[in-house]
Amino acid sequence: MISWELILALAVYNFIMYATPGPNNSILTASGIKFGFIRSIPNVLGIPTGHGLQLALVCLGLGSLFIKYPILFDVLRYVGSAYILYLAYKMFGSLNISKSEDRSRPLNYYEAILFQFVNPKAWVICSTAVTLYYPKNENILVGTLFMVIMSTIVNIPSISIWAYGGSIIRQYLGNEKLKKAIELLLAIMLIGTAVSVFFYNP
Repeated sequence: MISWELILALAVYNFIMYATPGPNNSILTASGIKFGFIRSIPNVLGIPTGHGLQLALVCLGLGSLFIKYPILFDVLRYVGSAYILYLAYKMFGSLNISKSEDRSRPLNYYEAILFQFVNPKAWVICSTAVTLYYPKNENILVGTLFMVIMSTIVNIPSISIWAYGGSIIRQYLGNEKLKKAIELLLAIMLIGTAVSVFFYNP
């Protein structure tokens, strides 16, 4: 049954999970710095779309596969950490905001969706949310729709903070030394995220 207590509890859980550091927020921060908030919007929208699909699949029983075949989670960790390392490589020395010289681009909507499926933190969030907050004695379609809507409503503003924060930092990149320092910091942050994903053990 869906109650106001359940809505509040799930909203708080979602906000804590989505607003805290992780692969998505590291990428969004870097995107906001390099490309600005507006160009990062497809990434911002792709994340809750992909996560909503994940959540629906877990609600419909996919989560049991991770219990039965734990090697699947290991594969996700390896692929996800490798991709984040690639992003770190692309980030270092790339904060050139001159359009005439910079041909790189942020993640598009579909790439952000696909990234969720190799993001182990996203799978853990889905599995935990369904285990703890799925409305009991509710029609499976209604319950799944409830979980996805709640996720999307909280997800978008929570992750937008990171992209917007990056866009604020972007305004101060005219200083060459500061730009290089931020490049290094972002690359290190993404490498740290990749390492944490690689060794993640829920």
